Amino acid sequence: MNTLTLHLFAADRYECIENVAGFTGEDKSGSFGLLARHERFMTALTFGLARLLMADGSHEYLGFPGGLLYFVDNELRISTRRYLRDTDVERIAQAITRELLEEEQALEQTRRKLHRLEAEMLRRLAQLGVE
Repeated sequence: MNTLTLHLFAADRYECIENVAGFTGEDKSGSFGLLARHERFMTALTFGLARLLMADGSHEYLGFPGGLLYFVDNELRISTRRYLRDTDVERIAQAITRELLEEEQALEQTRRKLHRLEAEMLRRLAQLGVE
């Protein structure tokens, strides 16, 4: 069976996975699959799960908040902010849901802080203009 090598790049780690027989992921156009020896291919992955078919017939799952996928010379490279990897689809789906909610809450808190900072800066600029 032909296999490919997967390189996973995240902000905090790198992982190389050998003996991948197939990759199934999703971009804005929908679901797609890649097998070993595929032509050069590049796309932006959407938030969600991807499935790896390993050479031994087992499956692994990747979860990420989107990323950039590039396939060339039988090597698949995925760059993302972060990713999760697991063999249990239910467990990884729950982890993605939980982490997405935490990330969205943190982003909302950051937006509120930036809004307050902007308002304070405008107030002080207005004071400087008056004096």
